[in-house]
Amino acid sequence: MRFETGQTTVGSAGTAVQLNASASTMVKELQVKALAGNSGVVYVGGSTVSASTGWELSAGQTFTLTYQGETINANTFWVDAASSNDKVAWSMLVNG
Repeated sequence: MRFETGQTTVGSAGTAVQLNASASTMVKELQVKALAGNSGVVYVGGSTVSASTGWELSAGQTFTLTYQGETINANTFWVDAASSNDKVAWSMLVNG
């Protein structure tokens, strides 16, 4: 296992952005945090994430997803935001 981290900016509100584009990176645990300086909420989900389908995070809130005995491709996770240029920090515990 190894630990990967990064930050993702949603440049345009309403346009989903992939957290990690790697199809070969297999994730055991994901944590996403909406940065404290954000002006609006962010949404975590799959490629079709939006305000109506995503897990909503206000500034400073964190979302954690753990796969018990399983893994999922890193490119599965996307974020969107209510305000342009809002950001999330993320960490992934991955195989490898």
